[in-house]
Amino acid sequence: MLGNIIKGKAWKFGSDIDTDVIIPGKYLRTTDMQVFADHVLEGIDPEFPKKVQKGDVIVANDNFGCGSSREQAALALKYAGVACVVAKSFGRIFFRNAINVGLPLMEADVQCNEGDEVEIDLHQGTVKVSGKVFQGNKLPDFLLEMLTDGGLVAHRKAMKNQSSNTRT
Repeated sequence: MLGNIIKGKAWKFGSDIDTDVIIPGKYLRTTDMQVFADHVLEGIDPEFPKKVQKGDVIVANDNFGCGSSREQAALALKYAGVACVVAKSFGRIFFRNAINVGLPLMEADVQCNEGDEVEIDLHQGTVKVSGKVFQGNKLPDFLLEMLTDGGLVAHRKAMKNQSSNTRT
């Protein structure tokens, strides 16, 4: 379940972080989410999987998640404990995969330092860092609902349960 506010420590990344870097192809033969988490972003920072903590936030520049359509990139970040990814822009397939697996994200141009406390309000489309507020692109309500339910599959199950409860 997604709360109203996401707070976490910022990890900074640049532009054009592709899905091959987020989770290298050699790990795609498994369905073990812990393997994905143990190797997330190791191509950029080999220590990142050991340093990232549950609730941390990635703050990036342009085109985060570009490249292949591998859903495992979003899953690797989610299972590593990343609470949200904030970037100036996203690869469109990564954006949709993240929503589908329940990984919150926001398009916003945020200025911060690595380690800063970041506060994200997805419902308002804002990011606060060190007293500054950055306006991002608010997600449409139907995508916020999907994230609140935990992703596309969980959302469809919730809708089905809701539908069957109204019939009885």
